[in-house]
Amino acid sequence: MVKVIFLEADGTRREVDAPAGEPLMFAARDAGVEGIIAECGGSAMCATCHCYLLEGGAGAAPPQAAEADTIEFMAHEPQENSRLTCQLEVTEALEGAVFQVATGR
Repeated sequence: MVKVIFLEADGTRREVDAPAGEPLMFAARDAGVEGIIAECGGSAMCATCHCYLLEGGAGAAPPQAAEADTIEFMAHEPQENSRLTCQLEVTEALEGAVFQVATGR
């Protein structure tokens, strides 16, 4: 398991154990992280799993074209560090990474 941290809109800090090889969105959703809605089920179509990578995760794969497009056109207040957790595969490179759940839809 890879431990990652989610900061929810109300300031709640959730440490989540995520299984390697799966999209980060599933671990966040299963842990009840507030704000990870995941409407499209992981298809990079809705940006309802949008987060900002605040620290760590430097070795994670960069966003592919579909993720970058969805962030650009669908995400509320996209930033350079925006990621869709449905497109972010859990690897050891994410150990200790901190994500701020994006607010607004």
